[in-house]
Amino acid sequence: QVQLVESGGGLVQAGGSLRLSCAASERTFSRYTMGWFRLAPGKEREFVATISWSGGSTAYADSVNGRFTISRDNAQNTVYLQMNSLKPEDTAVYYCAADQTDGAEITPRDQQQYNYWGQGTQVTVSS
Repeated sequence: QVQLVESGGGLVQAGGSLRLSCAASERTFSRYTMGWFRLAPGKEREFVATISWSGGSTAYADSVNGRFTISRDNAQNTVYLQMNSLKPEDTAVYYCAADQTDGAEITPRDQQQYNYWGQGTQVTVSS
């Protein structure tokens, strides 16, 4: 059972930056593809970004491509989401998720692929 704990959310003005972190309890963290998703009020949870176990492959939603960067540190069992040029429409609860891929170099966007989820961290962008 993988436990995921997000941190780094907060209130920021439009145009600002935040870095989210997600710490995993699992010693075999490198077996997992990691993803970030978000849930905004009145909307369904949506894909934001994903990174393969090695960090060699990434994928982004069109809405954040070029502004957000996902990265991971397997030695620290942590995945990050650097968010720049934030917009009010980025306001949401951000969740990290883990997909046990056992070495497969894949980057799924479908949240149904992910087995484990954190509790989320709130990001609010004011205009």
